[in-house]
Amino acid sequence: MYECFLEIAFEAEINTKEDPELLAVAPEQCNENPATRATAITELRKMIFERGECKPHRTDDAYLLRYLRARNFIVPRAHKLLVRYCLFREENPYLYKGVDLWSLMKVKNAYEGSMLDRPDVGRLSIFRFGTWDPSEFPVEDLVRTGMAITEIGIRQPKLQVLGGTVIVDMAGLTLRHVSTLTPTIAYQIVCLMGVSVPARLRSCHIINYSWLLNTFFYIFKKFIPQHAWERIFFHGNDLKSLHQHIDPECLPPRYGGTCRNHVSIGKWLQKIKKYRDEQFDREMKALGYDIKE
Repeated sequence: MYECFLEIAFEAEINTKEDPELLAVAPEQCNENPATRATAITELRKMIFERGECKPHRTDDAYLLRYLRARNFIVPRAHKLLVRYCLFREENPYLYKGVDLWSLMKVKNAYEGSMLDRPDVGRLSIFRFGTWDPSEFPVEDLVRTGMAITEIGIRQPKLQVLGGTVIVDMAGLTLRHVSTLTPTIAYQIVCLMGVSVPARLRSCHIINYSWLLNTFFYIFKKFIPQHAWERIFFHGNDLKSLHQHIDPECLPPRYGGTCRNHVSIGKWLQKIKKYRDEQFDREMKALGYDIKE
């Protein structure tokens, strides 16, 4: 029964249709008003063409809606986010252009995600970079994977509305890992956590942190916007502290939780490959990815 549920959840990852239940929570989650939504989309599209600050590869309603939801339907903020997104892609084409999407399965457990999405948490993602062996593949592949995850995830209206919560698990991180984190890599990771992509980051939780890794956060600190710090929480090794912010029902047993629906990015991409459709392939190719059979 559990495996059947999980398989249905994997298949739903490709779904780009909106449902009544989602639209019912959208006003509270991202300030979306059905009566004014079309007007906001039109205003954003007009702003794009009048200001000429970016040239997005799409300007259809469904695409622009991502940016409005990510910025609570405040049109100027949505436009600013779109400009940053276009600039980020322009500055970092090697993160997606010609990248074999399925080759990123090699990242395995460095990223995990929950298939249980709730209004209070959204999609829970876990970064476990301490499981990564730097001798197997470069740190840039971690960033490429993070970008691919984001591009695939924000196709779903559900994740556009509910957003996501991130746990950064520092367990296993060594100075060998930290030495690969150049300012460029740190900047890219911060951008992919909502600064330059239409993804709503609800909160970020740092666990298994030790003073030995102060260098890690020193590199990141200067790229994190001031307003974002109110959504970043340091828990050390205190799981009870983590539970005050995230219901244990959403957490895997590793963190004192009861959720069984956590999967590695390797398995997730396998399922995306299995259930993808022509629309998915077309959109990912348009973004620059190499989609092989």
